[in-house]
Amino acid sequence: MAAPPILSAPHKALLKLGLGRDIDLALHLPLRYEDETRITMLRDAREGETAQIEATVTACEIAYRPRRQLVVTVDDGSDTCVLRFFSFYPSQQKALAVGTRIRARGDLKGGFLGWQMVHPVCKPAGSELPQALTPIYSTVAGLPQNYLRKAVLGGLARADLSNTFPPEFQRQIGPQSAWELYRALSFLHQPTPDTALAALEDRSHPAWQRLKAEELLAQQLSQLESKRERDRLRAPVLKSVRPEPVEGLRQAQPERHLSLHEKLLAILPFQLTPAQRRVGEQIARDLGRAVPMHRLLQGDVGSGKTVVAALAAAIAIDSGRQCALMAPTEILAEQHFRKLIGWLEPILAPLGLRVAWLTGSQKKKERGQMLELIASGEAALVVGTHAVIQDQVQFKQLALAVIDEQHRFGVAQRLALRAKMTHSTGSGRSEPMEPHLLMMTATPIPRTLAMSYYADLDVSTIDELPPGRTPVVTKLVADSRREEVVERIRAQVAQGRQVYWVCPLIEESEALDLTNATETHEALSAALPGVMVGLLHSRMPVAEKKAVMSLFTGGQMAVLVSTTVIEVGVDVPNASLMVIEHAERFGLSQLHQLRGRVGRGTAASACVLLYSMGEGGRLGETARARLKAMQECNDGFEIARRDLEIRGPGEFLGSRQSGAPLLRFADLATDTHLLEWARSLAPVMLDRHPGLASQHTARWLGGKSEYLKA
Repeated sequence: MAAPPILSAPHKALLKLGLGRDIDLALHLPLRYEDETRITMLRDAREGETAQIEATVTACEIAYRPRRQLVVTVDDGSDTCVLRFFSFYPSQQKALAVGTRIRARGDLKGGFLGWQMVHPVCKPAGSELPQALTPIYSTVAGLPQNYLRKAVLGGLARADLSNTFPPEFQRQIGPQSAWELYRALSFLHQPTPDTALAALEDRSHPAWQRLKAEELLAQQLSQLESKRERDRLRAPVLKSVRPEPVEGLRQAQPERHLSLHEKLLAILPFQLTPAQRRVGEQIARDLGRAVPMHRLLQGDVGSGKTVVAALAAAIAIDSGRQCALMAPTEILAEQHFRKLIGWLEPILAPLGLRVAWLTGSQKKKERGQMLELIASGEAALVVGTHAVIQDQVQFKQLALAVIDEQHRFGVAQRLALRAKMTHSTGSGRSEPMEPHLLMMTATPIPRTLAMSYYADLDVSTIDELPPGRTPVVTKLVADSRREEVVERIRAQVAQGRQVYWVCPLIEESEALDLTNATETHEALSAALPGVMVGLLHSRMPVAEKKAVMSLFTGGQMAVLVSTTVIEVGVDVPNASLMVIEHAERFGLSQLHQLRGRVGRGTAASACVLLYSMGEGGRLGETARARLKAMQECNDGFEIARRDLEIRGPGEFLGSRQSGAPLLRFADLATDTHLLEWARSLAPVMLDRHPGLASQHTARWLGGKSEYLKA
């Protein structure tokens, strides 16, 4: 067997950047450009501009004040300029010897002492000036710009960049239709000096628009293709079935003839909202088909998604199958478990069925019992964390998987849950079957995001809150007014109310985060004598976490100081005040999630965003925009739209981006017209031009489109 080829260091660096194919190199576009096409005379230069001068070295010496530096004076015939290097090599000093004619490029600064450049790029004068702007690419160690430029141009020359747009759709994308892909890429790698840099930087140039159109089309094709592939798979048909009435008991026990779905509706202590009924019907229709459901259920914080999931689970159990519900944290999983036990156990127990609980922190004996219940089918519903998808968990007849806060789970985890589906039929033959998949999120998806990254999903929206939810008043308070906030807490506690105080999670330093939460806990305990103040953070033992949460949910603990582990899933109707410390460090959707922990009862509720000023006594623009959005609106969909504007799609996609690559070139905020064009073209291409569609997807995504099937 031949030995694998030995790769050079630059080649390894190219692979590290993901530039293994010619098309990858061609699509590795510059971060910015430098204009080396013209020489500026110093007499014509302007303060602060980046300029390239050609001059003769008149002095070169090492100075030691204020620190060691190489100081080089040059003269271009119209004026002089001092070049300063604070880190330099002997070879540089030699190349800048007196009498040498050089080209220097850098930012020009003026002053009483004349022109100067700090760390300019220098090269010998005399060579011809380039005819195009010089591209600057993102790179890694061991991959110089010159090598990368040659590699990119080589890839561009070799790549197959033939047109994949059907002619009838070519003209619909506007002025960029005149730019074929090869022409657009060639131009963007080597733009002519007369090109407006602004049009390149804001990506409004027709060459950029062509690339965006191509990229969005590839995304839409791959999403639609994965949806169609999934529609060809088989799934069990799940329907609510009324048991056959036992002869002679029709009058005496009429409730026995209700399906589990109907029984659950009958015992719920509240009425479903019209929105809950609507999405419940959509899900029921999906479950009744032999095609696997792949539905995203979105609804604002507190809109009642759990009961919709419970009704879906009842349909699966009615059909003699099992359902699994997986949540990202133990606190959230336990919250679901408590609700589902209360709703389902009374109607499952008479049938000899149970709701099972499965987490990584369980004792071995309890875990073993749960695994037996799941394998035997006695556990009709399994609620838990990642533990649900571990190898030793064997379902008897899994048919419905519910994933809460789905953006926190990676593609591999979703695939593992699907693999738990048993492949059995009544005839004893094995037949591949897929589970129905219901994903839930309390982070509403803006329309453009739903059209692009979630195009392969059916989306159901609960767009109203249950009656009785109290509007939450949001106040911005500077950290300097902390004492006033403590006074407000004292007043709330005196009225028998409960309070959350949330400290930010600092990923770079868990220890610093812990210190912050611990100090806040100590300070509040001292300021509120006689009041039970609890502390909750991610590094506490599970048993201790449960004890703290139990005291808070039970009402004995008045104030809970916590890191963001309470972001989702905690439901304490008596809590009426949420204080978020260093609110400027949180993302907008996270702030909205935290705010949703209060206002769940009848008492007037408030959320205090306690913020600290940054350097110079000012808040950053992004932080200010987030806090303003929180103060101005309570609607999760409007919050989501603003978050997309402020931070881009990555915040919403979470782990899904490990499968569906984030758009590299298109911008959902500004390129909606191109997205709609790609969305309308994708089905036409798959139906009429399957060869072009396949070529286009392979060019842009390579093998990554496989992940979309999760």
